[in-house]
Amino acid sequence: MSAGTNSAARRNLREKRGLMDCARLRAKHGKAFRLSDHKTDDHRPFKDKEAAEGYLQLGVARLATLQDTLFAQDRWSVLLIIQAMDAAGKDGIIKHVMSGINPQGCQVVAFKAPSPADLDHDFLWRCQQHLPERGRIGVFNRSYYEEVLIVRVHPEILAAQKLPPSLVTKNLWKERYEDINAAERYLTRNGTRIIKVFLHVSRAEQARRMLARLEDPDKNWKFSAADLEEREYWKDYMKAYQEMIAATSTDWAPWHVVPADHKWFSRLAVADLLIDTLESLDLHYPRVDSQKKKELEVIRKKMAAEVGGKSKK
Repeated sequence: MSAGTNSAARRNLREKRGLMDCARLRAKHGKAFRLSDHKTDDHRPFKDKEAAEGYLQLGVARLATLQDTLFAQDRWSVLLIIQAMDAAGKDGIIKHVMSGINPQGCQVVAFKAPSPADLDHDFLWRCQQHLPERGRIGVFNRSYYEEVLIVRVHPEILAAQKLPPSLVTKNLWKERYEDINAAERYLTRNGTRIIKVFLHVSRAEQARRMLARLEDPDKNWKFSAADLEEREYWKDYMKAYQEMIAATSTDWAPWHVVPADHKWFSRLAVADLLIDTLESLDLHYPRVDSQKKKELEVIRKKMAAEVGGKSKK
C-alpha cells in the first residue's frame, strides 16, 4: 500500500469515525439511566453491514499502530471490560477487534466460576491479579462485575462466599458498587484507563444464536444447558444490569451500552471506543536526547562501515 493510499485510508477512517459518535453509547450515572432507552438493534450511522465494509479493517490497523506506541511509551495501560449475557458476542469481539495487535502487548482473561482460593479472598482479588501492566491492553471477558450480577440473581452463590453474616446486609450491593468505583478511581489515578462495555443483546437474538449453535455440529461445544436455564432469569438480569450500570458509570470509568443484535456493528463500536481512548493519551515513541543521538550516530557509522565493507557472497 502506497503512502498516498495510507493517507486516504486514514482520512476515510476519520470521516467514518466522526459519524460513528460512540459518545451516544455512554451510560448516564444514577437514576437517569434506563436500559430500555438503548436499542439492541441500533447500527447508526451505517445503513447495513455492506455500508460499513472495510471500516473494521481500518480500525484494526489503527489500533495496531496505537498499541505499538502505547507499548513503547510504557506509561499508560488500558483495561477493556466486557460484560454481557450469553451469546452476546464477547468472544467474537475479542477475536476480531484485537486481531491486529501484537500479542506481547495484549492480555486476555476470561473469568469463570471462582476457585476455592478465590473464595478465600475479597471479591476483587482474583481480577486484580490480572490487571494489565504499563504499556499493555488488558481485556476482561467478564470481571468482578459478576459479583453484583450473577451473585445477585443467584443468592446461593453469595452464601458460598464465606462472608461473616454480620456483613451480609441490605446494603451489600450498594457497598460493592462503592468499592468498585473506588478501586477503578484508584486505577485511573495510577495510569490505567478503563473502558467498560455492556453488549446489549435482545432475548430474541440470543435465542437465534443459541439455536444456531445447536444446529451446527461444529458449534455444539459452545452450548450448555446452563445457558438455557439462565434465560429463565432474563428479567432479573436486566434489572441487575440496569442498577449496576447506573451506580458504576462514573466520570473516570463510564459504561458504554453497545447494541449487540448485529455482531458487525458491536465490533465496530468497541474498536472505536479503544481508538478514542488510546488517541486521548498523547502517545508517542520515546524521545532520544542529544547525547544519546551522538552515541547512536557513532554506532550507526561503525555498523554502516562494517556492512559496506563486507564482500558479497
